[in-house]
Amino acid sequence: MGKAVQQLALVDCNNFYVSCERVFRPDLAQVPLVVLSNNDGCVVSRSNEAKALGVKMGQPWFECKALAEQHGMLAMSSNYALYADMSNRVMQILSDFAPRHEVYSIDECFVDLTGLPKLRELSYAMRERVGQWTGIPVCVGIGPTKTLAKLANHVAKRHPRSRGVFNYNDLSDAQKSHLLQRIPVDEVWGVGRQLTRRLSQHGITTVLDLRDAHVATLRAEFGVVMEKTQRELQEIACIEMQDVQPARQQIICSRSFGQMVTELPVLQDALSTFVANACAKLRAQNSHAAVMQVFLQTNRFRRDLPQYMPSLAVPLPEPTDDTLEVNRWAHHLCHRMFKPEYAYKKAGVVLSEISPVTHRQGDLLEPVRASNTRLMVALDTLNQRFGRGTVKVSTQGAYTQWQMRQERKSPNYTTDWQDIPMV
Repeated sequence: MGKAVQQLALVDCNNFYVSCERVFRPDLAQVPLVVLSNNDGCVVSRSNEAKALGVKMGQPWFECKALAEQHGMLAMSSNYALYADMSNRVMQILSDFAPRHEVYSIDECFVDLTGLPKLRELSYAMRERVGQWTGIPVCVGIGPTKTLAKLANHVAKRHPRSRGVFNYNDLSDAQKSHLLQRIPVDEVWGVGRQLTRRLSQHGITTVLDLRDAHVATLRAEFGVVMEKTQRELQEIACIEMQDVQPARQQIICSRSFGQMVTELPVLQDALSTFVANACAKLRAQNSHAAVMQVFLQTNRFRRDLPQYMPSLAVPLPEPTDDTLEVNRWAHHLCHRMFKPEYAYKKAGVVLSEISPVTHRQGDLLEPVRASNTRLMVALDTLNQRFGRGTVKVSTQGAYTQWQMRQERKSPNYTTDWQDIPMV
């Protein structure tokens, strides 16, 4: 008896950021709407109405203002606290439908439906429950591999006859080839603009072309990753489901400032926030870091201003997850790099050489340092219970000049008592 075909479902939230905003603003249901990136710079989510007007993903907002005035299109600032909370609610609902699932991104989740009966009815039930309990519309694509599940989701979103659910496994071989012939190769997971151009030079313009390309030639020209993608299109699973998210080997926390910063204390205040966030992520995966790096950047788009983009890294005396210890080093490195004649637009911290906290190499020449483990546990517990930033280090939050510009931000409907909607 042959091995059962995998039934991997990719559940993807439609226009997620826009959909989150519309849950609490039903009056925007038919209005062209976009959500903007940090500092209200570029479009990162578009309603179907905005897409129909020709608004592109990543397009600068200033280029869209004439279109917005002409068609009544609205723009909102990113509300990350709201989106994260809504995402957690959606993923919790999906986890009830199958024993194995993998949260792939804030708006995507792989669900293993292999062996479960009545997949179409089950998929529609997932859509209905997520929509009823959260107000977020989702589409379901099912395939024998992750790559084909993503393509199936692409079909489910764009073809009304599917009603939001499409199972690639239900097609005959001829139907599969016909479908893949109609999908451009840039819709394949991991194939971006540069790869699309290179593939077209070899006559590969559709998903079918990529699936049926000569394996050895493809591997020699594009490497083993592209070969894995091709095998996934040939229904050979090469990208497994991850039941446990692997620990990060590097943690980066950075942000572009809402306005230019010229003072050292303001930069150090920003870095304190980045350090707090990075160390919280470090502790969440029970790891510590042995190397930290700090970088500063001026505005590279302002050619009329002098440019300066320094970066310094330092090996820590011993691996740590202590916010206070890392913060002291961040301030020291920032002080060494800071030059008052420059205006800074971005800064960040990078933690690397990450290992589990159970792996610790002592130093015979250094005294054993006092541990702040209980303090860090208390800090994390309070911030998880009452919201990130409730408890801060003393050098954090004294200045607002560097804070992200969010002139169009909606209330934190689900994460702030003051913003809970009144009925």
